[in-house]
Amino acid sequence: MGLVDRSTRALAAAFGRVPWQARIAAGVLIGLIGLVLVVRPFLSLAALVVLLAIALILQGVAELLRVDAARPARTWGAVLAAIAWIVGGALVLVWPALSIASVTIIVGVGLIIAGLVGAIRAIRGDRDHRVAEALLGTATVVLGALALTWPDVTVFVLAIVLGVRMVLFGIELVAIGIRHARGRATDASARPERAGGRGWVRTTGAVLALVGCTALLLVSLSLGGTTRADAFYDAPDEVPAEPGQLLRSEPFGRSIPAGARAWRILYTTTDHAGEPALASGLVVQPEGDQPHPVIAWAHGTTGYATGCAPSLLPEPFVAGAFPDLDGALAEGWAVVATDYAGLGTAGPQPYLIGQGEGRSVLDAVRAAQQLDDARLASETVLWGHSQGGHAALWAAGLAPDYAPELDLLGVAAMAPATDLPAFLGTMDESVVGAMFGSFALAASADAYGDVERGAYVRPGARIMMDEMERRCLTDPSTLVSLATSIVADQPVWARSLSEGALAERAAENVPTLPIAMPVLLAQGGADPLITPALQDAYVAARCAEGQQVDYRGYPGYDHMGVVTGDSPLLPELRAWSADMLAGLAPVDTCA
Repeated sequence: MGLVDRSTRALAAAFGRVPWQARIAAGVLIGLIGLVLVVRPFLSLAALVVLLAIALILQGVAELLRVDAARPARTWGAVLAAIAWIVGGALVLVWPALSIASVTIIVGVGLIIAGLVGAIRAIRGDRDHRVAEALLGTATVVLGALALTWPDVTVFVLAIVLGVRMVLFGIELVAIGIRHARGRATDASARPERAGGRGWVRTTGAVLALVGCTALLLVSLSLGGTTRADAFYDAPDEVPAEPGQLLRSEPFGRSIPAGARAWRILYTTTDHAGEPALASGLVVQPEGDQPHPVIAWAHGTTGYATGCAPSLLPEPFVAGAFPDLDGALAEGWAVVATDYAGLGTAGPQPYLIGQGEGRSVLDAVRAAQQLDDARLASETVLWGHSQGGHAALWAAGLAPDYAPELDLLGVAAMAPATDLPAFLGTMDESVVGAMFGSFALAASADAYGDVERGAYVRPGARIMMDEMERRCLTDPSTLVSLATSIVADQPVWARSLSEGALAERAAENVPTLPIAMPVLLAQGGADPLITPALQDAYVAARCAEGQQVDYRGYPGYDHMGVVTGDSPLLPELRAWSADMLAGLAPVDTCA
């Protein structure tokens, strides 16, 4: 112990000889950088990373400048905390390829180490400040845990928290320097505090810090994460190469209307490149032994991550925006709803990639027909909304060559994503553009070698895009993704999504294949996502190519409103589908 005490006293004495001018200069610099982080936490994330790295290093320097020659028990704690900050900051500065997600990991680990050191130091330190130091140490550990669990938000929270700490450290260092300049001792024992003095202020601040950090952590946990697929979605040991083969099925009861039976299914399909893939889905039918005509449903966007499969979500048909499940079942129809490959099952989702989406839809119908307990007729009508409208149109165009045995009698596409290059061009200024754009970019980057995420996303915004890809639209944490993209000082995009390789691939996935069956295309007049102007242009082009389309507009209804609530589309959709199943002639508004 004698050697440790002598070493710590020597170290403390060395830092105690730092000139008062240097302490004041360091305090001013630290305070100014901290003030920038507090005032501009949504600075360009690339600049924010550099500032955070400098902040970490200066935080370590501040810890060293605060070592106390009169309290050697505290010196090693200060040195360990300083090392944690300085090493973390240095790693960020000297490792250019380090992503901002890694920065939050480094900062999170550094905070946890510093918090633990602070708590230990409190136990061995002054009795007067023991409670405050322990609370601050605990708050720092909690904030570090938050950094590791919620990186896209934490980078901003950390900027503010570190900024506040740096401002306070800067003020303290300036005060110490001024006292040294006046020849006053820095030892707290030389200037004892009055009873009831500033001790209660420090303790109150520590309590508030702990409460605030704990509240942030609880909020992050309450927002929850994306659902994980269970073993049902795993590939069996032997998988047939033929698409449309039913591999596994089991009864399904979550959010299924009374008087209906349902199953979830796992089946084989084919991806956009013609390679074998797996997909999952749901089959729902009314009670009764008679064969039920099939509505093959292609759901709207639920997310890009594996856990965003509707069959995994609490409300599978609400999540995918199925228009009136009760009404469809009341008509005596069964519903076959694909999740698409890559949702639920392993591998990338073919988001807005027509070949992969359309094949998932058609193979779901093939597989459902193999269910022993289901009573499905061969007659089928395709329905799809938004992303699903795109998928349904592709399924209708692919069917004659890919699944000619299916008895498809019509396709209804509601607010479909059609003119994809133009649609992606609207992502630049759309409030939800970052979210849907991240899905489209991720899918194309995973599917095509010439599409690179880095060509479209600013380096500083990559963490936000990565987190968006991992969240489902039904996750409460999606609000976080939207908020961070809105409040950031700069757009997330380095260039427009309607340019370059992504735009070229999007053009390849516009649903322009000839469709031999009747087509109903429904569009809300107040849709801000798939705008009426984009849809009008697409329909005009299809009509010019000789495609027959029954194009219906619904003024005042937005993207979701057109398929929910009191939308006049719902009874019209059922009536149109009944007519197609009955073999009646369709309306052609192109004529």
